[in-house]
Amino acid sequence: MNKSLLLAWIAAVIATIGSLYFSEVMHFIPCTLCWYQRILMYPLAIILGISVYKNDKGIYQYVLPLSIIGMLISGYHVMLEKIPYFQQFEMCTTGVPCSKDYINWLGFITIPMLAFIAFSIITISLVILARSYKEETVNNPVNPIP
Repeated sequence: MNKSLLLAWIAAVIATIGSLYFSEVMHFIPCTLCWYQRILMYPLAIILGISVYKNDKGIYQYVLPLSIIGMLISGYHVMLEKIPYFQQFEMCTTGVPCSKDYINWLGFITIPMLAFIAFSIITISLVILARSYKEETVNNPVNPIP
């Protein structure tokens, strides 16, 4: 079993459970950007779980784009919350504003920051996985790893 693949899956599962906890237990209403991040994170928990079970190291090709897009959206979301200048570009016009802080631990840890950390862990893990996969394929060209 590949440790970076396992780490990516664990990060996705924790992020998914945390997201559901905040909305279903704490009754925090997700903003538009939170929904986009959920749309990208929830499938990662399932797809990475299946790839851990099957030890499919080639999965990075399919899930890396999702994690990079999620990292970009959550990074933008963090900037909306923490940099007043960016609030003029806020896209949440109905419901909960994207700049609302439900939590603010230690002055900088918010829900979008947690999502950014999770997407970053997943992205870095998948880049490491991609490099090791390519090295194994180069070193064993007759029988490439599936």
